[in-house]
Formats: sequence, C-alpha cells, structure tokens
Amino acid sequence: MLAGAVTKIGHLNDPDESKRGVIGLVEMPDPEPGDNEVLIKVGYCSICGSDPHTADGSFGPNVPIFLGHEVSGVVAALGKNATIKGLQVGDRIAGNFRHTCGVCYYCQNGQPHFCIGGFRRSPDAPPRQPRPGMAPYMVWNESQVFKLPDNVSLKQGCILEPLSIAVRAGDKVANQIGVRACVSGGGPIGQLTLQVLKLQGGTSLTMIEPIADRRDLAQRFGAEFTIDPVNQNTVEEAMKITGGLGFDVVVEVSGSPYAAPNLPPIMARGGTLMYGAMYPTTYEMPFNLFEYMYRKDLTLTGLFLSPHTFPRSVQLLSHIDLEPFLQSIYPLEQIKEAFDMHMSGKYPKVIVNCNADLADL
Repeated sequence: MLAGAVTKIGHLNDPDESKRGVIGLVEMPDPEPGDNEVLIKVGYCSICGSDPHTADGSFGPNVPIFLGHEVSGVVAALGKNATIKGLQVGDRIAGNFRHTCGVCYYCQNGQPHFCIGGFRRSPDAPPRQPRPGMAPYMVWNESQVFKLPDNVSLKQGCILEPLSIAVRAGDKVANQIGVRACVSGGGPIGQLTLQVLKLQGGTSLTMIEPIADRRDLAQRFGAEFTIDPVNQNTVEEAMKITGGLGFDVVVEVSGSPYAAPNLPPIMARGGTLMYGAMYPTTYEMPFNLFEYMYRKDLTLTGLFLSPHTFPRSVQLLSHIDLEPFLQSIYPLEQIKEAFDMHMSGKYPKVIVNCNADLADL
C-alpha cells in the first residue's frame, strides 16, 4: 500500500531547492485491525498546518515520517471487540488521531492529551505499524472513531479534527456571552475559531490578518471588523473597535513571531489571551509581567490538542460554514502537488482524496 510521507527533511519553501523537504508516496504494509480496532477506508484527509512542520523536522529527523490525521472515511472492518460504539461496516466516520492509554497519570487526571502511556498492545503483538491518514486504508482504535451525522458529507467530515481545536479554544476563553472577541490569524483554525466565538455570543468580533482574501473570508464567517497588521496600527484599530477598552478575549493562531507580541497591548483588563498555534521552537517573546499580569490581571493560556471536544464537534459540523474549506482537492497520487498548493496559501484548506469511489459520500 502506498502512503503519504515526508521523505526528506527541510522547509518546503526553502529558497535553496537542494535543502527543501520532500513529500511523496512510500510503500507500507496493508494495515490489519486488532481486536479493539477499526479498519478505515479513507475518503479524505486534509492537510494540517502542522504537516509542513513535520517536513522541516520539528517532530524528528528520521524519515520517512508518515502523514495525515484529519481523516474521514468508511468503516471497512471491525476487530472482534470493537463493539462499544455500535459501529457497522459501511458507516461513514471521522475521528481523533490521538489514542491514549487510559491508565497513566494524565489520562486518570482528566488530561488525556498529555498521555505518556501511548498505544498499548500485548507483549506478543507484532510491532505497531505507522497509521497515516494519507493512505487508502488506516487503522484506529474504536475510541478514536466517531460516526458522522447523515447530513454531513465525508468532505465535511475531514474538518472534524481542526474544528475540535476551535471548539476547545472556545471552551477555554469564551465562558461568558457578549465578550469582545478577536482572532489573530486567518488560516483554517482561525476561521473556524471565529465561527465558534460567534456562536458563543462574541461581540465586536474581529480578525487580524494581513492577507486580504482571508479578511474577506472572515467577514463571510461573521467578523464585524478586520485589521490588516501590515498597513494598519493594530493597537490603534483595536482601541477604536472596543471604545478604548481592549478585547476581553484574543485567540492567536497565526503562529507568527511578528503577531504574538502585538496582542497583550490590545487586551482589556481581566481579559484572556490564548496562544494557540505552533511557534518556532526557539522563539521567546518579551513580556512585561508588571504591565500585563499585575496591572491588567490577564489570564494567559495555550492550547495543545483537543480532549473531550470531539462528540460536540461532530454535532457542530452541520452548523458551521465549511464550504470554503472544501474547494481544493487532489487525488492521493498527486500528494506533492497538494502540498505545493497548501504552501501557496491560495486556499484556506487543501484536501487529499484517498479513494476515488468514496468522493461523493
């Protein structure tokens, strides 16, 4: 079976072509489900913003590194013990790529996203195979799989995992209706978070984004205001929008070291500021503790994965405008071209179709 993988480490847009990372197809064994597992025939796998970080070595240098976790598909087979959720062969599903052990300290403490037990199998089980979503078939534990509602397509379903991140952002920052809310970064997570904050009653809803098309998209999704941080003064514009008070909630999901330091000054006193993206591993931001933690009494938080949000995100899929995310689709055989398009930034999301016969489900 051919699966998508990083075959050479390096930034995908490095000006020196000899140093660029390479995305391609690599042969791997056909997956077989274990007793508690589900064999999935993959319909769609969308490219995550973290995938290029995989290519540049952020998650390790040893290649091939298999790709794909924003997955939707159809149940192809069930292990003998995969019976708890009532899944049936032929069910349309999406899911959570993160499998947890359930027994380590963090799992038992209600923090499964920090699980240190990983995937546990019996001592005599064969070595675990990679589980890429950019492949014709993949295997997940039953606990990771969620049946899609009848009114949600497989295309829409592959947005479940990024939507779960946006839902968790909303959980952490918007606990009161009517808060003045702002999102920094108009990529897929930013646009989904904007929609979640609007559903939660965010007001003065603002998108900070340098790319005009993304600002326009934010307005489609409900932004009342947009700020161009390149050609406008972010602080001045934020104070105009909020009547000089600042935002109660700001979610930074651009991952840009240029954006991150500009946000504490636009916060309202007592506000909540989330840094919810992957930043360069060596980036350190100057931060005035007296001004922002004492005088402003800010709550500063982050975001790592999305435990506990998948069931609600499944319900939310049909209530979110997903159409703009579904406009750029490539067959698995053109995975390199799909990543080239992702890196161009032309579309808010690029999706890989892994089985052509599932394209219309």
